[in-house]
Amino acid sequence: MRRRFRGSDVFSTPSTSMSYVGTPVLVEEEIENDYYLLAKAYFDSREYRRAAHVLRDQTGKKAMFLRGYALYLAGEKRKEEEMIELEGPFGKGTTINCELGGLEQELCMHRKKGSIDPFGLYLYGVVLRDRGCDDLARAVLVESVNGYPWNWNAWSELQSLCTSIDILNNVNVNIKNHWMKDFFFASAYLELKIYGEALKKYELLQGNFSLSDYVQAQIATAQYSLSEFDEAHAIFDDLLKNDPYRVDTMDVYSNVLYAKESCSALSCLAHRVISTDKYRPESCCIIGNYYSLKGLHEKAVIYFRRALRLNRKYLSAWTLMGHEYVEMKNPAAAVDAYRRAVDINVRDYRAWYGLGQTYELMAMPFYALYYYRKSAYLQPTDARMWVALAQCYESGQLNMLDEAIKCYKRAANYNEREGIALSKLAELHDKLGRRDQAAMYYKLDLERMDEEQREGPNVIRALSFLAEHCQSQNKHEEAQIYCTRLLDYTATEKETARNIMGMKTSQSGFPSMEVDQFMP
Repeated sequence: MRRRFRGSDVFSTPSTSMSYVGTPVLVEEEIENDYYLLAKAYFDSREYRRAAHVLRDQTGKKAMFLRGYALYLAGEKRKEEEMIELEGPFGKGTTINCELGGLEQELCMHRKKGSIDPFGLYLYGVVLRDRGCDDLARAVLVESVNGYPWNWNAWSELQSLCTSIDILNNVNVNIKNHWMKDFFFASAYLELKIYGEALKKYELLQGNFSLSDYVQAQIATAQYSLSEFDEAHAIFDDLLKNDPYRVDTMDVYSNVLYAKESCSALSCLAHRVISTDKYRPESCCIIGNYYSLKGLHEKAVIYFRRALRLNRKYLSAWTLMGHEYVEMKNPAAAVDAYRRAVDINVRDYRAWYGLGQTYELMAMPFYALYYYRKSAYLQPTDARMWVALAQCYESGQLNMLDEAIKCYKRAANYNEREGIALSKLAELHDKLGRRDQAAMYYKLDLERMDEEQREGPNVIRALSFLAEHCQSQNKHEEAQIYCTRLLDYTATEKETARNIMGMKTSQSGFPSMEVDQFMP
């Protein structure tokens, strides 16, 4: 039966403390005729132009949507064919959908007349987006989701047009308070790299959708983005136990295992997805990650390229392939892969970071600086971005040490895990003659290394500097503590401690210390 929407009829919504508007229910409108059923059969067989032709004289809203959507997909199909003919399977896609102009005029007319339903509005929003009319596309898609909130495709298209938090907040004003809106904002926060807010949203949704694998997977993705690898690992592991043939989001799980260097677990995951569906882009990406972790970069590239043959807009494959080309010392191919990733999603900070890294390897620091700045802007809470930016400022060609110090401070404020920031802050302040500030950062770095039970040249450097600095400041007891620790190292460090503690301190009246009493 043909159907329409009636806003007064609602399904039940999840019970929460928040008040939601109801969801329209599909009710009977008119009988689907033979033309519609035939067109639907053609559409399901991907014969889009035949479907559109059958419905050319049909005036109902459902027939109008199916005809318009069939024309849109026919144009997309021809666009892909032309792109492959002209540029090959990895072409940059300069061809256009020739159906957009006619569809825009037709759908605009129906909207003005009020003879369009939420699905027709969704199609109109997609056409406007492809035509570059982002503001109007957002307004039309908001109308669509308000008319029928259960069309997740409309929410997804609206999300793709919310490229900043300001745009998202402006859109929020016009969206009705339906519970699907919570899913939309959680997903939008995740896309905008506001991971903390995304995690809060999904954890609230988990209260009403406790059995939803989608919500669990999104929580795990947010935790991975926050570098909470153990928590993400546990959730993905539970998802696989409940659904052993799952492939969706398993590429994110492979990134978690890659970050944890869990080669055996990644191997098991790769075998699992191969046996489930080896020709999914996610499966190819997982196998590529496995070969990358094994150091077989050429094989990794083969599988990332295979993923792109299956879906040329698969963002992760372009970015990861760029990483592999960097490892293979092929900067031209790396730059091309990263640029393709940026073309797909301009907010992919990993691609911007990869471009900066590649240009830095090519000894082009000004280009690297530009791309590192973009990555830091998109991911301001990621200490790695600030460390990369600081190292670029510190390079011999730029030598902008004060700017490097500012970036290292930002990295330290965001709990940089490798300890590079504190060590470099101490080193740079010492280089600029700011010994008191250098001492402060050396102390902080030494405390961090002691907590992590680390040893090595950084510990020795910090102990040597602090011992000498404290001695020059007449803090002899503190200097003695640092020198005593230096005596646990090699002959060179023992000699350094002997020289420091052998210094005369006549100004304070303290006698010089004999180091031999500490020698083994």
